[in-house]
Amino acid sequence: MKVWFITGASRGFGALMTKEALAAGDAVVATARNPRAVIEQIGDNPNLLAVALDVTNEAQAKEAAAKAIERFGRIVLVNNAGYGLLGAVEEATAEEIEKLYATNVFGVLKVTRAVLPYMRRQRSGHVLNFSSIGGYFGYPGWGVYGSTKFAVEGLSESLSAELEPFGIKVTIIEPGFFRTDFLADNSLSVSAAAIPDYIGTPAGNMRDFAADANHAQPGNPAKLAAGIVTLVNSAKPPLRMPFGSDTVAVIEEQNASVARELAEWRELALSTDFPKNGIAV
Repeated sequence: MKVWFITGASRGFGALMTKEALAAGDAVVATARNPRAVIEQIGDNPNLLAVALDVTNEAQAKEAAAKAIERFGRIVLVNNAGYGLLGAVEEATAEEIEKLYATNVFGVLKVTRAVLPYMRRQRSGHVLNFSSIGGYFGYPGWGVYGSTKFAVEGLSESLSAELEPFGIKVTIIEPGFFRTDFLADNSLSVSAAAIPDYIGTPAGNMRDFAADANHAQPGNPAKLAAGIVTLVNSAKPPLRMPFGSDTVAVIEEQNASVARELAEWRELALSTDFPKNGIAV
């Protein structure tokens, strides 16, 4: 039996993963700012422990991790809590940016640091960090949000190398557009400062796209939740796990674009080294 520690478990992917893990016979420490909302969403289950956790509160993260270990003894960590911010980079206010980073980046760090001492002690574990296709490719209108996910990707890559000696695995989850409430008002913040110059540009048009795409996204959230259960049970999980045909297509095009650009500018890139053995490269 695996023991899951899932942040943001009262709705969306978090609630679906909780249900899937419990159905598979695993135990779940389901965290949310209001743990009662977890019980209302999931129902009572002897393998479910609902715990209060605001991921921006480091003391609360440590307390939640301690409760999980006291009850179940071990943890598979899923850093799922987060939200979106829509608007051009210039439109985002300092307050909006700082609040977003507090949850999407610093929250991941606080919860991960709270859990890792237990994983190192047991010399095993798995950390799954939710990123996004927006953490692999920068979309107009999602620059600040995407930057939080780029941060999660970089942190996770380093964590993977740092934790490998302790038998702890790290996986970055990269969902595309899934039919959750991510684009709804209760999950998505929209920068109030809409600058007229951006109307009709890719960043401005993204506001209309997001409104029209809400609950019409191609991805099936239940299938993603089931896929993550399969992933966690894998003997050799990947560092990156994209979900959704749109994600796969964007990753393939982004990789090809980077390769083309590198080929075009390769000579200049290599010209900046010191000469080898007195011979210019």
